Amino acid sequence: MTIQILGTGCPKCKALAANAEAAARELGVACEIEKVTDINRIMAFGVMMTPALAVDGQVKSAGKVLTAEQIKGYLK
Repeated sequence: MTIQILGTGCPKCKALAANAEAAARELGVACEIEKVTDINRIMAFGVMMTPALAVDGQVKSAGKVLTAEQIKGYLK
């Protein structure tokens, strides 16, 4: 499983990345977390608001910082 954090590295992006790591760790899910900071790659996902969360290339959320509990729902 690949979890992608789409964003430029702002504090909200970092918070989403930390929450994604916590969710994966709590579920015991083997995954790779990739931080996508290139604006052209972010736009290729169709994302206009960051931070965004994608799981295996599919955007699950954009424009908000999800909690670890919210992210767990996408990882199950």
